[in-house]
Amino acid sequence: MSQKTQEPVITKVSELRTEEAKWVTLRKVEFVDQVGKPRTWEVAARKTRGRAGVDAVAMGNVLLHPSRPASTMVVIQYRPPLDAYTVEWPAGLVDEAETPEQAAVREFKEETGYECRVVSISPLQAADPGMTSANMQLVMVEADLPETELGGGGRDDGMPLQRLEDGEHIQRVVLPLTELYDRLVEYSKQDRMIVAAKLFHFAAGMHFAQTQKYF
Repeated sequence: MSQKTQEPVITKVSELRTEEAKWVTLRKVEFVDQVGKPRTWEVAARKTRGRAGVDAVAMGNVLLHPSRPASTMVVIQYRPPLDAYTVEWPAGLVDEAETPEQAAVREFKEETGYECRVVSISPLQAADPGMTSANMQLVMVEADLPETELGGGGRDDGMPLQRLEDGEHIQRVVLPLTELYDRLVEYSKQDRMIVAAKLFHFAAGMHFAQTQKYF
């Protein structure tokens, strides 16, 4: 991650005309509901959906180290829509000619610096169905780490260089899978910090499976 010299500051918020929007647009959907009543819905849609029909991928990842328990890498970055830092799994948009699997390998390398292999890929998922038509797939990947990497506190210690685009400032943090839920809860208590839903839901599911009494 490039050296941070200051905290991000929002200087202005204004209405965005549709013709000026590069990445998203607003649409009005007119439909007839289940009891025959005409209705409308406001929808945000991406302009960048490629031939795969998938907008984005998130990379659920397992880091395998020769002498340490399995872990996962989360990324922390400032998100202007929230005016806060989010704790997320690496993620990114699928390019026009890519498959979701190809996008996952590419984006994981760019954001984390690591090569990975795809283990599984989820069905198509709704990102936020009450507001947007955006969709995504969760791609589970594994990465093998040499003994010499990830010493100390797990924050960019001995990690390979990222390949970030201009304007991207992404901090990498490695968390043991056994501590993931508790660490995310702690992050959520910090000022100006929000945990991304898809990551927290995964961690909460793991925690529930380990602590529940229903099966």
